Amino acid sequence: MSLRHLAVAAAALTLAGCIKPVDYGKIRHADYVADARCTAQPGAAVDEAALPLFFATSRLPDCRSADIRLLVYRGDRVRYGRFATPAETKAGGKKEWRTPMAFQDAGDWWRALQAEIDRRQGRVLLYVHGYRESFETTTKDTAQIARMTGFDGPVVAYSWPSQHQVLGYGVDETNMYHDIRNFRDFLRTLAEREWVKEIVIVSHSLGARLVIPAVGAADRLARRAERRDKISNIILASPDIDRETFERDVAEDVLSPERVAQGRHITVYVSSKDKALAASRVLHGYPRLGSPYCFDPFVAAELRAKGEPERCYAASAPGLTIIDTTDVSRGSTGHSNFLRSAVACRDFVDVIADKRSRSERVATTLAHVFRLVPDPAAPKEMDDAICNRDPS
Repeated sequence: MSLRHLAVAAAALTLAGCIKPVDYGKIRHADYVADARCTAQPGAAVDEAALPLFFATSRLPDCRSADIRLLVYRGDRVRYGRFATPAETKAGGKKEWRTPMAFQDAGDWWRALQAEIDRRQGRVLLYVHGYRESFETTTKDTAQIARMTGFDGPVVAYSWPSQHQVLGYGVDETNMYHDIRNFRDFLRTLAEREWVKEIVIVSHSLGARLVIPAVGAADRLARRAERRDKISNIILASPDIDRETFERDVAEDVLSPERVAQGRHITVYVSSKDKALAASRVLHGYPRLGSPYCFDPFVAAELRAKGEPERCYAASAPGLTIIDTTDVSRGSTGHSNFLRSAVACRDFVDVIADKRSRSERVATTLAHVFRLVPDPAAPKEMDDAICNRDPS
């Protein structure tokens, strides 16, 4: 089956998910959070050594049993806590990932974050997941990012109520838009803290649509307060956001001349083998930022005539770099190359470290676009080791 047919088929499934009603469930949502453990008390002890990573979530928790779980429903408020690398366990005869975690009072959480930042370089990494993710898959990816990059500061996962279902795209999109205020307020609070010197933001897939407006809101607040910009390094992996909208707005907002002059830059990872974004394009009618699909057939024809790949990208803007991972794509959907492909992982690690160039990048006819090509010294068999996918 061709990529085009796969995209159409996937879009059909996605459309089915869009009209599938949300099930409230058989339990009152208030009953899930009735237990006192869903409301962390100030001063309550948290084993920070065992739970080294931070999270903030707008998911509804289930605190009815000893093993607290975070559900697919919208929570009554944003909660804070600590977590460790998820582990695979057996439950009911089935294998599943479980995340060791504990809620923490908001004030205690912010003080713990400050203490961790004060011990480091004033930097914090914030990861925002995308479509079809659970709390477990989000924390698993966050822990991998922390291991892989060796980031010199605290790593925070922000988890919004994704459904973790193929047919849940419509609900995910709705919940993502509903959560914009929650995430905006969280990011603004983070940026306002005097002890935070730099915020590195990584978003995946649909998470880009949370990040971009929130950064814009934080920028406006910083401008009014005459405060230095702290959000300098933004990474959009496989962003599921309208490419033309991004082109039109980014130079006037998130990548305004003022912000770029202060060091703001955005790195976008794209792939023409990304089946998830191909489906999103069919659903929305226009190409996504994370997919170099040529919407204009005349441009595609011109590229063919020149013997160049039929790949089209967002227009150049100061501070914008696009990395095409098509040739090193991994996985069944090609939607998470920054966590799966050795070549892409190494590039991602350098971007997190604020290195603006890599010898492995291949220049294209567009000054802001680079390709990643297979490395004989890093075959597929080394992907897991180089990307640090397996906890050690």
